[in-house]
Amino acid sequence: MGEKKTNYDKTREDAEQRFLAYDQEKMIRKFQLEADEAFLYLRFVGRDYRINRKNGKIEWNRKRSEKIGFVPVAAGFEETLSILDVLCCSKEDCHLSGNFHTIDRMKSTRYAAAPGAGLYASYEKSFDQDTGKLQRALEALGGIREYPGDAAARLPVFDFLPVIFQFWHSDEEFPATLKFMWDDNTLDYLRFETAFYVMGHILSRIKEEMEQAVN
Repeated sequence: MGEKKTNYDKTREDAEQRFLAYDQEKMIRKFQLEADEAFLYLRFVGRDYRINRKNGKIEWNRKRSEKIGFVPVAAGFEETLSILDVLCCSKEDCHLSGNFHTIDRMKSTRYAAAPGAGLYASYEKSFDQDTGKLQRALEALGGIREYPGDAAARLPVFDFLPVIFQFWHSDEEFPATLKFMWDDNTLDYLRFETAFYVMGHILSRIKEEMEQAVN
């Protein structure tokens, strides 16, 4: 007998099947995606991804050199749900407002509960060790320096959807603090719960870049 499927497996498979039911040519035009007969291609949090047009499976490219072709690695749950939610569930006329707020203060979530105070505690503790390395990691992911923040950047979640990451290191009076600032129209692109998958993936990618960086 094979391994029993988890709820995560089932949710991912449902998303992949939903993708197959949508008009892929319309997706390509809407988000100006590169595509061929086999795959759709896009960037997500600093990596190149491809979506299989026949089964909806998503892979990212592990390659370290332009001389090497696409070296596929299966995308995880957060990546898959985030990418397919945007491609399949975004509004027809989605566009950015240019105004940024925390996720609970966007125009469509102003009465939502704010994220719990300890939600990012482990990352805040880790990032507090070296804000210079944190800033370099943000820029390695395609981020452009922003202010305020001891480390901050406008990050391209997708080429067409940015988020602003802000971090303040701890001092005698205040603990380390991080914030994500989203465009007011973000929920025209993805669902509220999907934004948390995106934030979780961004934090994992930042930590990964910091760990790989040469001291």
